[in-house]
Amino acid sequence: AQCTDERVNQVTPALFEAYPTPASMASAPLDDLERLVQPTGFFRQKARNILAAAQRIVDAYEGEVPDTVAELTTLPGAARKTANVVVSACFPENAEGIAVDTHVQRIARRLGWTRSWEPPKVEQDLLRLVDRSEWNHLTHLLIDHGRAVCRAPRPLCDECPESIAGECPSRDRLPRPARRGR
Repeated sequence: AQCTDERVNQVTPALFEAYPTPASMASAPLDDLERLVQPTGFFRQKARNILAAAQRIVDAYEGEVPDTVAELTTLPGAARKTANVVVSACFPENAEGIAVDTHVQRIARRLGWTRSWEPPKVEQDLLRLVDRSEWNHLTHLLIDHGRAVCRAPRPLCDECPESIAGECPSRDRLPRPARRGR
């Protein structure tokens, strides 16, 4: 991933304290946005996208954050994954898919749910397998599991719940972490 959620969560309180509305963010000085998002990496491009997205929200959506994937993906810097995350978190009744990040993609491949490396194809494969009512839950479950247990490149298979491990065709084929103290 380009930037972890943890890093984003570190900078957003100050960002939204300084600019709590799309209108205030749309008129923010670019250098101030750059300073606020600098810890996330690629901060100049992110600041430009934040400014342009806020301006588009003000101009095209009367200052209201769009509530569909189609509308959100018209915002600069917002691709389908970001749009799915926003919709699932803020407008779950409008969920249109599963946010496929590196963790979701890796686990779906390891479990044999997809063969693809392409996020749109991974998403389509998962949508065929999972009931719509579970899309949001599955996204968060796989992301959390990918961070804590099913890591790349060395997953902690011995810590995997049996309900998952028993179904994992990759379990015995993946490199294990080196044991400490030996």
